[in-house]
Amino acid sequence: MSQTVTGFEVHDIRFPTSEQLDGSDAMNTDPDYSAAYVVMRTDAGEEGHGFCFTIGRGNDVTAAAIEALRPYVSGRPAPRSAADLAALHLELTHDSQLRWLGPEKGVMHMAVGAVVNAAWDLAAKLAGLPVWEFLAGMSPEELVSLVDFRYLTDALTRDEALAILRAAEPGRAERAELLRADGYPAYTTSPGWLGYDDAKLVRLAEQAVADGFGQIKLKVGADLDDDVRRLKVARAAVGPGVRIAVDANQRWDVAEALRWLEAIAPYEPYWIEEPTSPDDILGHAAVRAGQPVKVATGEHVANRVVFKQLLQAGAVDFVQIDAARVAGVNENLAILLLAAKYGVPVCPHAGGVGLCELVQHLAMFDYVAVSGSLEDRVIEYVDHLHEHFTAPAVIDNGRYVAPRTPGFSSRMRPESIAAHRYPEGPVWQARASAQEVGNS
Repeated sequence: MSQTVTGFEVHDIRFPTSEQLDGSDAMNTDPDYSAAYVVMRTDAGEEGHGFCFTIGRGNDVTAAAIEALRPYVSGRPAPRSAADLAALHLELTHDSQLRWLGPEKGVMHMAVGAVVNAAWDLAAKLAGLPVWEFLAGMSPEELVSLVDFRYLTDALTRDEALAILRAAEPGRAERAELLRADGYPAYTTSPGWLGYDDAKLVRLAEQAVADGFGQIKLKVGADLDDDVRRLKVARAAVGPGVRIAVDANQRWDVAEALRWLEAIAPYEPYWIEEPTSPDDILGHAAVRAGQPVKVATGEHVANRVVFKQLLQAGAVDFVQIDAARVAGVNENLAILLLAAKYGVPVCPHAGGVGLCELVQHLAMFDYVAVSGSLEDRVIEYVDHLHEHFTAPAVIDNGRYVAPRTPGFSSRMRPESIAAHRYPEGPVWQARASAQEVGNS
């Protein structure tokens, strides 16, 4: 039976993570993890859920951008196929007047991603499959049809993408079974937030190793002496056999990045993440060429075109896709194919509310149907806010457990939405009252 999208709700949901400095880094010192959240409903009662991740102020702006997309979705047949999902993606990204606000970057592009991801959640639920399996069950031809190749053909043609997908096709079933049995490797950032004191860093780092993680990540970039001390403390806590990645969150100029990395080199950082502006392709290339630590970036990369250039310039050792930064599953598929063409491992970003839930599907699909490899690949894990989702990400012995619940793991609990809706939810009302008392 055909279904039609008849409901479209948008919510401004925020969590007061700044109170414990969860998520704090050199550029973002007091984040309140937030989601501009969209629910698509059909006349048969089915739902698709999607969101943009922000860190507080401006979440209302992102929610308004999502609301602007209502006319393109309401009254539309519920998406079920690659053709449906490709058509929606192209209509939303190619609207000339909305596209002007980017083009294909920024708040409007992220809003498109939230709606596209909600459509994928709905389509996968209608198929009775988790998104990673729904995607991995599509033919190479269907997958290629999902990608907008405009601006990519100097680096990746449709035929090259088709060849990559066809080459991976024979081992799909076996890799899917391995995922169900063993999961996907993870690393954790939970010990490394910049606002944590040394005692908390040590406790959480030791716990991460005990929990089976072979890699942790530390935020750096605010104070060099402080970072040297923290790296020394962390290395002593985890020992020589555990990788420690570091993340500067765009804090440095190129020369400063090189100086900083030289100072912390004795503690063997595995990669330096976002050493400079996410838009600076040549800056990333210079950091990579100027010192031995591997370079990773991607969580703030605006679109497939910038990823294309990073790969063309040899500027990165690891591509870090983000499920809620670009225009949803379709554009992330383009980025996965670009990374496969250039032979660069994909290690997704997941620091934020709901990002672990989403991006696990993309990485698992990549393993099954695109790259066919787990070599040098890990998904970030942050132990925050999973309790607010009906099908939360699950970690077992340092590995993501393959989701089995149909959809994109993106449905937030109704009681969590009600409690954390900004500014009228009781969590925020109580916080405002406490601040008034403190100021009186």
